[in-house]
Order: sequence, then structure tokens, then C-alpha cells
Amino acid sequence: MNLALFDFDGTITTRETFRSFIEFAVPPRRRALGTALLAPMVLGYRLGLVSPSLMRQCAVRVAFRGVREADAFALGEAFAREVIPGVLRAQALERIQWHREQGDRIVVVSGALDVYLSHWCREHGLELLCSQLESSDGRLTGRYRGEQCVNGEKSRRVRAAYDLASYPVVYAYGDTKEDHDLLGIAHRRYFQWNELT
Repeated sequence: MNLALFDFDGTITTRETFRSFIEFAVPPRRRALGTALLAPMVLGYRLGLVSPSLMRQCAVRVAFRGVREADAFALGEAFAREVIPGVLRAQALERIQWHREQGDRIVVVSGALDVYLSHWCREHGLELLCSQLESSDGRLTGRYRGEQCVNGEKSRRVRAAYDLASYPVVYAYGDTKEDHDLLGIAHRRYFQWNELT
């Protein structure tokens, strides 16, 4: 049995799902307020002055602070059912199926949010390491529980969850610089679906 590690956004999907989920889950009035509040951050992000990680952190705070955790997961389940199927990359699904036929252990390692990705992974029988939203007394705090699962956090979580030495071959698939650390722990590395040598 080998280990196959897949990034989600842009690797399994054709585009990022974080913004799509916010548009799907956050009521229009709150979204409009958030757009106004985050306008300077968005400009900084577009100019390369604000990291994607910080941008997501701020968006999560504005979008989900105070939302009932059960409501967020219900919206996530609807998003996984109604939206994600339309953005899946056929090549990724074929590769996941190939790994399944080889008897490999398949793990999605993603900065995407647990509130929707947990549903999609469960439906497809995939293990998951991802960014999780923090809750207190049944309501989201607007913060992440622990670190966002990006950059070095991806490889750290994989090493904490799996004994890499016990797998003959570790495969990793990613598409952005946030996946470089994940690719670095693999024997066979695929960046934007091209194998690196």
C-alpha cells in the first residue's frame, strides 16, 4: 500500500472553492458588509502585498463569526452536494480511482474548510487533513482551530498523522506554492499535473 496526498483547490477542482463557499453560505447583507470592510485587504492581496493565508483568515472572521456551527456544516453539506460536482477535474477523479484500484491510502490535504470538505471526502471515501473552523458553545468564533492547512502546515500534519517510512511510495499532487512543502515529502511529486523529476 502506497500513500497518495492530494491538494484540493486547483488540483482536484478546476478552481478555488473558498470564495465560492462564502458566496454560497453567507447571506447577501453580511457579504456586502464584508466586501466593504475587506476592500483594502482585497486590494493589497491583488497587489501581492497581502498573503492568501491572511486574506482567508480575515474573510473567515467577517463571514462566519457568530454563525451556528450546525448551520455552517449544513450549508457545507449542501455546497458539497450542489456546487463541488460542477468544478471537479476529471483527470483528478481518474487518478484517485487509479490509486483506489492499487489499494493505496488516499488523503486530501487542503487549506479548504472542513465545513464542506468533510462532507465531500466522506462521500468519496477519502481521508482528510484540512483547515478547521473554531467553535465555542456551538457557534463559530471567526477563527481557525489551529493553523491553516497551507504551506509547511500541510507536511507537518501529514507527518503527525502518518508514518511516511511505512509506505513504499508516497505520491503528492499540488498546484500552487502553498503545496511545495507537501510535494517535498513525497517520492513522486506532481505539480499542476506534471510529474517533477
